[in-house]
Formats: sequence, C-alpha cells, structure tokens
Amino acid sequence: MKIKKGDKVKVISGKDKGKSGVILRALPKENKVIVEGVALYKRHLKGSSGKVGRIIERSRSIDASNVQKVASAETKKKESLLSVK
Repeated sequence: MKIKKGDKVKVISGKDKGKSGVILRALPKENKVIVEGVALYKRHLKGSSGKVGRIIERSRSIDASNVQKVASAETKKKESLLSVK
C-alpha cells in the first residue's frame, strides 16, 4: 500500500465520493483504510447500571483502491527538492 496513517486522502468512488479526510488506520493485509469522517455508521450502546445509553458514530473501513492521496504543500516541496539534483 502506498498510503499510510496520517496521509490526507480523497474518496474517489462509493457513497462518500468527493469527501476527504485523514487516514486513522491502515489495514495492509485486508487492503483497507479507515478515514476520518468517511463511511460513518451509528452504534447504539445500551445503558447499564449507573450509565446512560447513547448513540455514537464510528468510521467503517473502506477499500484502499477507493481513496486517492492528496498532495500537500510540504509533499510537493519535498518532491521538488529531490528532483532538483
């Protein structure tokens, strides 16, 4: 996989097409990534003694082929310095 944790990516296909975010976790064996704010689902947690039930949003993993790395200014600067040699 050419993308790793912390990279900024843009979703290029699927229901979240066009959204962008930062990779929270990369799963290379499964060829999947978890992107912040993309492929959200709601998890209902039941209350227990002394705790109130609640609904939380979580991110699902999506296939790595559905995301494209977005070049930042730092990345472009590093690449230009490397190619100047």
